[in-house]
Amino acid sequence: MADPHLIGPVARPTPAKGAGTRGHQRALPVDLLRDASRRLAIMALVAGALWILGSVLGHLADRSMRGGSPEWPLLGVGDVIAAISVLTSVLLFFYARQRDRDPRRILDLGLAYMVFTAFALGLTFHWEPMPTHFLIYPQISWIGAVVLMFAAIVPSTPAKTLAVGLLAVSMNPIAMLFARAKGTWPFSHATDALLMHYPDYLLVGVAVVISHVVTSLGRQVARAREMGSYELGELLGRGGMGEVYKATHRMLARPAAIKLIRPETIAAGDPAAAQLAIVRFRREAEAAANLRSPHTVELYDFGVTDDQTLYFVMELLDGMDLESLVRQHGPAPAARVAHILRQTCASLEEAHLRGMVHRDIKPANIHLGRLGLVYDFVKVLDFGLVKPIADRSPEEALTTQVGLIIGTPGYMAPEMVRGDRVDGRADLYALGCVAYYLLTGRQVFDGATVMEVVSKHLQTAPVPPSERVAFPIPPQLEGLLLACLAKNPEERPQSAAALVRLLDAIDIERWTQAQAEEWWAATAAAGKDKPAAKLPHAATGESVTRAASIFETGRGP
Repeated sequence: MADPHLIGPVARPTPAKGAGTRGHQRALPVDLLRDASRRLAIMALVAGALWILGSVLGHLADRSMRGGSPEWPLLGVGDVIAAISVLTSVLLFFYARQRDRDPRRILDLGLAYMVFTAFALGLTFHWEPMPTHFLIYPQISWIGAVVLMFAAIVPSTPAKTLAVGLLAVSMNPIAMLFARAKGTWPFSHATDALLMHYPDYLLVGVAVVISHVVTSLGRQVARAREMGSYELGELLGRGGMGEVYKATHRMLARPAAIKLIRPETIAAGDPAAAQLAIVRFRREAEAAANLRSPHTVELYDFGVTDDQTLYFVMELLDGMDLESLVRQHGPAPAARVAHILRQTCASLEEAHLRGMVHRDIKPANIHLGRLGLVYDFVKVLDFGLVKPIADRSPEEALTTQVGLIIGTPGYMAPEMVRGDRVDGRADLYALGCVAYYLLTGRQVFDGATVMEVVSKHLQTAPVPPSERVAFPIPPQLEGLLLACLAKNPEERPQSAAALVRLLDAIDIERWTQAQAEEWWAATAAAGKDKPAAKLPHAATGESVTRAASIFETGRGP
């Protein structure tokens, strides 16, 4: 469970010891490096196209200068160089597009590709005899432009940019000296090769400045992403309220998921409201950190950054949320739905006994996956945004208005819609909506607008789920589900524990670990586009993925 040494009051994150000091440089975030490697791939593809276009246009220009001769010019060494460059560009493109490649290796390969391109350009330009009346004078070449482009696109240290840049721009003088030795470029002094291309060397200095700016911005991002004792890694998900990142504890090397809630979603620019929201955040996060049910997502840490961004550090889970389960695999069998409900109730019962109500139970906030050797293990998410049942303080009205959490329309109990005082039975209503969705693949109520959906929760009786699917649903399970959806809280099961007892009393086949293990194994083996054979109707294949994007990030109803 949550490590008490990692849970403390709201505090501003402090950098790791030595971070930003002499002798220590932050590594650029992996997601930024991946973005840069994708840009490198695109640039390589564009370069390949330019080599082809340049060769074709060069031949057309040569043909035009020869008076429009009907004979197509013979292919020469320049065409061979262009063909090799095109092949190299295409290979780099496909290599950089591979998801399993280390982005740092790709970017280092990109620098080598830059030197190769510079060498090819130098040979192409100087291979043919010097044009008549050609004057040797200082000029900026294509190689200088290439060095500048790479400095802006491929993050690298200034020292590496300087070394590789000098090597690249030296390809022109080297090619000139080679042409002079071959007798095709007669010029007086060897130093003329340097004098002609010294502007390219000046551009290397500009490239070093660009590289310094790019890497500094990347390190500022890395510094800004340091949350308490955790350092952020790749982006896992993004939504209306914020983002979820993979993270690592700097001392323990423990993987985690960090959910960031952006300041603008908290108080809409109102400083007073923001402070009240942060007070509530601290109170509720401390309460959530004390939940001990194994079916509640483990909260490692929490805090507030200097820019008032709220963050939760949670365990990183394997599997998928129930919304993804239904969208990708269809409705679940009744036995599996009952299995999921029992575990969810175990989490909710503890919270309710501690005087807390979740208020946002929905498929996206219930995770299903593997824990150790146990399959189909449920974790309830976002207990960092719960509301104490007995909270009637003046700040509650304001913090509700600033929007930390008010629920999701498709899963809101009628008393929440009316603004009445709520208790754990509101979570059971939402859990009934979740069960309905699992069994049918559809929400209890649909509507063109949020208000239409909310109105139906207040006034409309739900259609029995058995009338919306082609396969049978046990009548007792359907009756219990409809009882959870009663408009009056008094007509619902009165506690999560009571709901479990009612589930256990239903004559329904139990979902076994053997079935769960078989489902996940077939899912991993089948791939997301292939159905899994010999499994219930809900089982179609998808690779088991590491999913921290299941942490709610502001999705709609």
